[in-house]
Amino acid sequence: MYLAMIGRPKTGAGEGGRRGWAALSGNVLALGTVSLVTDISAEMVAAVLPLYLVVGLHLSPLAYGVLDGVHTGATALLRLVGGYVADRTRRRKTVAGLGYGLSAAAKLGLLAAGSSASAIGLVITVDRAGKGLRTAPRDALITLCTPPSDLGRAFGVHRAMDSMGAFAGPLVALAVLAAAGGAFAPVFVTSFCVAAMGVLILVLFVRDHAGARPPQGTVPPRAVVGLLRDSGVRRLLPAACLLGLTTVGDGFVYLLLQRREDLALAWFPLLAVGTSLAYLLLAAPLGALADRVGRVPVMLGGYGALVVVYLLLFGPLSGWPLIVLVLGLYGAFYAATDGVLMALTGTLVPEGTRTTGIAIVQSGQAVAYLGSSVLFGLAWQLWGPETASRLAALAVVVAIGATALLLIRRNHPTPAEPVENPS
Repeated sequence: MYLAMIGRPKTGAGEGGRRGWAALSGNVLALGTVSLVTDISAEMVAAVLPLYLVVGLHLSPLAYGVLDGVHTGATALLRLVGGYVADRTRRRKTVAGLGYGLSAAAKLGLLAAGSSASAIGLVITVDRAGKGLRTAPRDALITLCTPPSDLGRAFGVHRAMDSMGAFAGPLVALAVLAAAGGAFAPVFVTSFCVAAMGVLILVLFVRDHAGARPPQGTVPPRAVVGLLRDSGVRRLLPAACLLGLTTVGDGFVYLLLQRREDLALAWFPLLAVGTSLAYLLLAAPLGALADRVGRVPVMLGGYGALVVVYLLLFGPLSGWPLIVLVLGLYGAFYAATDGVLMALTGTLVPEGTRTTGIAIVQSGQAVAYLGSSVLFGLAWQLWGPETASRLAALAVVVAIGATALLLIRRNHPTPAEPVENPS
């Protein structure tokens, strides 16, 4: 009973079901549109990058794991900086815009990187720096313009729109590659143009939270330190880190699936499309479910789907049924975890330090992802992909149990965690 109530805001009878969708702010839709356009740009590059690095540049699994970890986790500090600056200045839209602009500029950097793995790694780091700056302010804006009882729906809609871009990006990349005779430079130029469009939409249509503009300098550093003493954050942060440490990069999953089924290289970018389609279809319904039954059970259910994904990669199933099931479950994992974790965080952190609190949780996961990618790449290189995948599945099971223990709280609930009468 306690697990189901964590992160479930108190609402009137039937209130969330009757007005939840209608209560979503236009700002959520505007931010979703920015993410949709930006993800088309990002996934145009990301869909072909793992194959290019491993097959084209012949990187080892360990080297790819290091590069993938840098892609995901090396900008953790910038997440914290961006979150704190956004809270201190109350200019969350401005900080997010800087992040989106930096990522857009990085797309042009790929033109100059050539076939140098180190140069590509540097460009990817710049791109992820932009993501690090923008993610927490964007998610904080969603929490600040949405009633607590509808945060799961709001993040579900936003993530669904984001995944529309992830769905379309690889298809656009394939179309550009076909039109350009297989040359990568037109893909990078097109990706930059699309990313620039996302920045323009942000500038024109996204509004800063109207009630979040007190005088500058009202968030002292000690307030940030105080977040780490908050009981909710103290439980949520290690849980998020544990779960992140057991989540390997998407590229590894797609490479293993491609090798297992001996798929033609032309099919590789479409694996991300399948995951994005499942994410798109499930993000909003699972967000609404999290608002009704509790965010922690839905989130842990998503990690349960990840366990099945890792086991299926070397299980008895094969052929198209395996591909469809793996991609469907992988999309369900993202739909049940990404936005739901941010909705849960938004109920635990005060408005004045909301962006910083979200950045702390996101940074913890980013550092954990860095360790996860390196460890999985090392395990693959030492013991082979099958053993590495099974060890990853076991690690997720352990993390689910540990997270449940961390987030079960039987006494002294926060206002966002009401304890109902057991009778």
